[in-house]
Amino acid sequence: MQRAEVPYFSQWETPEMTLPVVAEGSAALMRDPLWRHSGAQTVEEYARWAVNVCGMACLKMILAARGELHPTLDLARGCAAYGGYVVNEADASIKGLIYAPFVKFVTQRFGLGAETMTNVDTAAIPELLSKRQFFIASVHHAIRWPEREPPSKGGHLVLVTAASPEAVRSHNPSGHNPESQAHVTLPLAVFDRFFANRGVAVGF
Repeated sequence: MQRAEVPYFSQWETPEMTLPVVAEGSAALMRDPLWRHSGAQTVEEYARWAVNVCGMACLKMILAARGELHPTLDLARGCAAYGGYVVNEADASIKGLIYAPFVKFVTQRFGLGAETMTNVDTAAIPELLSKRQFFIASVHHAIRWPEREPPSKGGHLVLVTAASPEAVRSHNPSGHNPESQAHVTLPLAVFDRFFANRGVAVGF
């Protein structure tokens, strides 16, 4: 496996916020001392968005791998303008990431090659990465604890940076410690327990 040089970014500006968020929800992010780095105008805006931007954190890592650094919420606002997020001001909800408009966003805004992938067998990920450099994979957020059995698959996004016939390596935007955040290598069978067999393949 290769591409170990891909930078890691959490979906929180302070990566250690994961366990407080798990315990308290987005309210915990009101205490994130680095929230301004996100590009948010207020800490309330940051807390509202940060729990929804695992996909933007993956995009941030991809762009950083080619030398560009973008604030996470700048990416989220841009993606929302393309329909990649549906923002409901009435109930303050944010729905997304929606793959098709996200693909259009990264293609038009950043010149990336991207395509939505469905019915992806876990064993096919190495071949997929031979055609595109990255795979933003839909997994259950409990993948940060690979020894656990997830209640379902999907709902969270991780950036797969390398794969072999035996293992998958990824950056998890909501890992709770260094071992579960960057360059996390899991056997294919373990990754498969969390993987919803869909995502977005992305390349430069």
